[in-house]
Amino acid sequence: MSNKMFCYQCEETVNGKGCTIEGICGKTHVVANLQDLLIYLAKGISVYANKARELGVNNAEVDLFVIESLFSTVTNVNFDQDRMIELIKKAFYYRDDIKNMFFGAYKAKNANKGFEGKLPDACIWHWDGSVDSLYTKAISVSILSEANEDIRSLRELLVYGLKGIAAYADHAYILGKEDNDILAFVEEGLAATLDNTLGAQELVGLVMKAGEYAVKTMALLDNANTSAYGNPEITQVFTGTKEGPAILVSGHDLLDLEEILKQTQGTGINVYTHGEMLPANAYPKLKKYSNLVGNYGTSWYNQQKEFEAFNGAIVMTTNCLQRPKDSYRDRMFTTGLVAWPQVQHIKDRVGSAQKDFSAVIEKALALGGLEETPGKYITIGFAHVSAIKVAAKIVDAVKSGSIKRFVVMAGCDGRHKERNYFSEVARQLPEDAVILTAGCAKYRYNMLDLGDIGGIPRVIDAGQCNDSYSLVVIAQELAKVFKVKDINELPVSFDIAWYEQKAVCVLLALLYLGVKNIRLGPNLPAFISPAVLKVLVEKFDIKPISTPEKDIEAMLAAK
Repeated sequence: MSNKMFCYQCEETVNGKGCTIEGICGKTHVVANLQDLLIYLAKGISVYANKARELGVNNAEVDLFVIESLFSTVTNVNFDQDRMIELIKKAFYYRDDIKNMFFGAYKAKNANKGFEGKLPDACIWHWDGSVDSLYTKAISVSILSEANEDIRSLRELLVYGLKGIAAYADHAYILGKEDNDILAFVEEGLAATLDNTLGAQELVGLVMKAGEYAVKTMALLDNANTSAYGNPEITQVFTGTKEGPAILVSGHDLLDLEEILKQTQGTGINVYTHGEMLPANAYPKLKKYSNLVGNYGTSWYNQQKEFEAFNGAIVMTTNCLQRPKDSYRDRMFTTGLVAWPQVQHIKDRVGSAQKDFSAVIEKALALGGLEETPGKYITIGFAHVSAIKVAAKIVDAVKSGSIKRFVVMAGCDGRHKERNYFSEVARQLPEDAVILTAGCAKYRYNMLDLGDIGGIPRVIDAGQCNDSYSLVVIAQELAKVFKVKDINELPVSFDIAWYEQKAVCVLLALLYLGVKNIRLGPNLPAFISPAVLKVLVEKFDIKPISTPEKDIEAMLAAK
């Protein structure tokens, strides 16, 4: 435990083993340790929440806090030490709240009995109020505090899947959709990681159950997005710039984007999407805003270069934040759970009121704006409803032999040169192969001129990373049409790029749905121990990517 920190939750972790001095993402060792402590306390809260639920009692505020705590610790979300400490203070408040509710219910139903359960330390550790004691405790509950490598591996795999579920559930909650069963499972899973009686078999069962709930959560978010903004439509999105003041909106939060569009109407400000916000351009109720003019830039890892060149205000709505450069720090804003020290933060909504983006608007107007630049148009909007509308054309193309292979290249992008693999796969696939994509991994190939097959684009973009759900629905519909038992019998190969915990959530969803022969890269997760990897390989035939040439040959040869 001589490390300043230990974190291996993302694909780019140092040397493929773990960050021990500072996070490769930019978080300090202090913030990393505080995040470990926040998760530890969320586990303690979850123990009480589970026990209270068994007695017919639950607390919606506590449930929401648990998923927001998990989301706050996803890679590239919260880098702010002070905000982490505030979350930890809230954790003690909510732990006391749900503890009192549980004991009140227990006493009412068991008046003559004492509480016989032994509570783990995460439920009872008392904070003396000093910051030093927080740091000391945080180090003691590090990931490495579990000595058994395989148990640690399974617990972390479960927690990272839960972090992805929490992120998607929080997005749905913001749009007014929630599912108490999902919230209950998140707390069940967190509490289970404190139970030393659970062995590998039980933890594997919970990991697979997380895959089941990942599917449910992505479906919930799909319903939240489409209920609020309509079903995505096949849309051509401009990637150049227009002359005039500008705001760039990055991240994933569609409601933040909508409120910015509303508040900038009539101001002369052009609003652009960036990164994972690109799919917003396909939603009918967002497309109606004439001040939404297109998409600027590419993936999150290019933001330092792209944000520096963007002479406008920039809003980060969720994760995907990189260390801001001084050249644009004063025109960057964060909101929601995302934060960086000394970067302006837009406060949360109060009741039914919108967030106040006036500071962003003022900054955009003061900067003067962008010059006009040319750009190409890219096609998006192939979520499952739109894709199924053209399913007959796709089926005919498969039956005629015009389409011989679908390659799912969904997931996350990253900065390592190894990810050029995905660009090369796209370039080298034969012209009768179609790429199905969702998430920012598409920026490796969505600007390539890959053409179409009888009017069907060779890159079918379903949307954000959570819209991997749409890709599964599309595959399931094709399975029905071709009358096969499952999607593994279709001419579909899975070549997945991963970076952080939402991608872990998507992977678990695919495993739960029985998808096999997934290629995963650029590197296999550092948190998967050799023994756990052996189980995944034997049961699902997960394999690392190799070279574009070898993998294309293998995918095309598959039945």
